[in-house]
Amino acid sequence: MTINRTPFTVGDLYDLAWLEDVRISPDGKSVAFVKVTADRVANSYGRSIYLASTSGGSVRRFSSGRTDHQPRWSPDGSRLAFVSARDDEGGQIYVISVGGGEAQQITSLPNGASDPTWSPDGRMIACLSLANADERRREDSGDPSPAPADAWDAKRSKDQRAHDEELRQDPRVVTKLPYRSGTSFFDDRRRHLYLVDVPEGDVDQPATARRMTHGDLHHSPPAWMCDGASLVTTATRDPEADSLFAYYDVLRVPVDGGTPQTLTKAGHSCFDPQPSPDGTQIAFLRIREDRLLAEGNRIAIIPADGGEPHDLTAHADLDIEQFYWQPDNHGILFLAGWHGDAHVYAIGLPGTPTYRNGATLVPGTRIVSDFSVAQDGTIAFIASTPNNPCDLFVRAPDGSERQITSINQDLLAARLVTPTEEIIYNAPDGAEVQGWVLYPPDFDPAKQYPLAVHIHGGPHAMWGPSYRSMWHEWQTTASSGYICFFCNPRGSNGYGEQWRDAIHGNWGEADQDDIHAGVDALIARGGVDQQRIAVTGGSYGGYMTTWLISHSDRFRCAVSARGVYNLLTEHSTSDAHELIEIEFSGYPWDLYEELWDHSPLAHAHKINTPLLILHSERDYRVPISEAEQLFAILRRQKKIVEFVRYPREGHELTRAGEPDHRADHMRRTLAWFDRFCQESEP
Repeated sequence: MTINRTPFTVGDLYDLAWLEDVRISPDGKSVAFVKVTADRVANSYGRSIYLASTSGGSVRRFSSGRTDHQPRWSPDGSRLAFVSARDDEGGQIYVISVGGGEAQQITSLPNGASDPTWSPDGRMIACLSLANADERRREDSGDPSPAPADAWDAKRSKDQRAHDEELRQDPRVVTKLPYRSGTSFFDDRRRHLYLVDVPEGDVDQPATARRMTHGDLHHSPPAWMCDGASLVTTATRDPEADSLFAYYDVLRVPVDGGTPQTLTKAGHSCFDPQPSPDGTQIAFLRIREDRLLAEGNRIAIIPADGGEPHDLTAHADLDIEQFYWQPDNHGILFLAGWHGDAHVYAIGLPGTPTYRNGATLVPGTRIVSDFSVAQDGTIAFIASTPNNPCDLFVRAPDGSERQITSINQDLLAARLVTPTEEIIYNAPDGAEVQGWVLYPPDFDPAKQYPLAVHIHGGPHAMWGPSYRSMWHEWQTTASSGYICFFCNPRGSNGYGEQWRDAIHGNWGEADQDDIHAGVDALIARGGVDQQRIAVTGGSYGGYMTTWLISHSDRFRCAVSARGVYNLLTEHSTSDAHELIEIEFSGYPWDLYEELWDHSPLAHAHKINTPLLILHSERDYRVPISEAEQLFAILRRQKKIVEFVRYPREGHELTRAGEPDHRADHMRRTLAWFDRFCQESEP
């Protein structure tokens, strides 16, 4: 039977699922992962844990909740720990047998629990939870709150706690930066490590968790040393640093309550420490503090008791996103982006044949977003391709590969998936720029079509044809009759440090020619109506969208989302105030003229292009005051401008915002394009 495939629409957003947090079992025979689906009625998302065999066959939903995530295998593979908000909106840790049965809650920490990590013997779980100084003092005093007498008492205690918490922040006293992020404000609580015993059988009440860390410091998810006697984590080096780009050191924390040992020192900020399988070394990601956004993450290794770090990937010129030790202890597997794709690589330790001569284990035109490795070397990974926005795959030790899921099979079978073509072109200075183009499904080279230019944010992001969170939007743009174009101009990740750092101190100027050259290259190909070119982007892409239309009239219309428009005010209102300091090597009081000159707002009076401004009201990365300034300047000049404010949303609106808002955002963008770029009926 022939299926009549139809083009993608905005409404398909509700039917596209995605996967995250893949974890392969120790024996390599099963995979646990989280499937995320949109709930159209509730205007929200559900997260459930699924299990699949690495040899193929059935994929089954394993957890019954809609808020279940962070699945973690026990060392013997018989149980899964996971986090769920089924009984506590803050989330608690549960354990369930892989063979089935009821999930058992093992934590009841007052501020929730996350990031469970099993001890090597499977008897304990380490996790993170928030606590402030007063709460830590009460814990240390050994005077726990009395257990509720009955259900009524439990409800009353919960309501009283919520009421007290509300009063505690009214008014809100701010003494540090940043004081808000995401869509919420920070308080005086810090992330600390806790240990909890895992019961062997059913118990009425979870065991009391024991806190392992102290002080006004944030800690990262822990990892166990192989002897089970200590954990490794990171902690903020300076509580007064006033930094979202926190400066972290690697710590080794004894389980018996001894004093933690700091294993690294100033000069680098360190993340995600992982002990080697034999317990002799610790690997971690680190980044130079004087090059926080230029160099990218590298993998370093140190002896387990501390010592001088060895930079394992300095020669690779890659920004490492994720890594695991090889089970044989001879090297590291890691994930990094390169030229629009993201692959899993292997590199050996010093003294091994593959040292500085690694291999690409998971290649191809795709973006791997997450992976996990079993003791036999089997790799489970989540990847997207130009034709498929997300699925789970397994790579066997012999190099063979198997696709495990087809989560969007029905939708993809019913839709016309527009092919993506790579286009390599030259910027005015001769540098090669990589871009991609999607043509409308009914494209006729003899005709002319409107062009929609998409610009990424970051500013150091990397797009490619497999980029999941943009995949549907690009497909829908092409299906709506537009030639859709995007590229990785200077400043983008995935092309080495020199390309990434090219926009340092020179936002707008360094990358605008790369984007214009891409438009020129498409025009030279044919099919583009030069009078009907639209441009859009979010975050730094919003900055570039507004910068381009304030320096050129070639675009017929523009849509700028969550953009940075005034570098002076962005510095002082954003949770990432250091971004401006790092990118321009200074402070606003020293660089006033330079920052203002590189602000689109300084040139906004020259804008003639009709502009739609989209922004979230709880965006603390790029506060909505940026959009308010731009709208006011244009409206006072009676330019064509509209301003749409999204309540409850933050900077991640288009990636993780309410489904209805995400759909509205896309629908308004296309409607604005149509208003100015689609030819009117005669």
